Amino acid sequence: MTKAEIVSEIAKSTGIDKNTVLATVEKFMETVKDSLANNENVYLRGFGSFIVKTRSQKTARNISKNTTLIIPEHNIPAFKPAKVFMDQVK
Repeated sequence: MTKAEIVSEIAKSTGIDKNTVLATVEKFMETVKDSLANNENVYLRGFGSFIVKTRSQKTARNISKNTTLIIPEHNIPAFKPAKVFMDQVK
């Protein structure tokens, strides 16, 4: 399902016009991204959590040049679904 399909589905089920729904969805995604960029997790009860995970430093290999390089520790965004969400998908 794409963002446009999500917006259409919400607009159809709530009766709100698509432009308002699109603006709301865009603002939601922007708020989640900004929170994760500031190392703040986002918890949505019954849905899941958008969290920041720290990947530890590791050594990578370039096989074609036969060299190694060190990838430093860095943060990545992750999503952890809620138990209710997981049970519904199963």
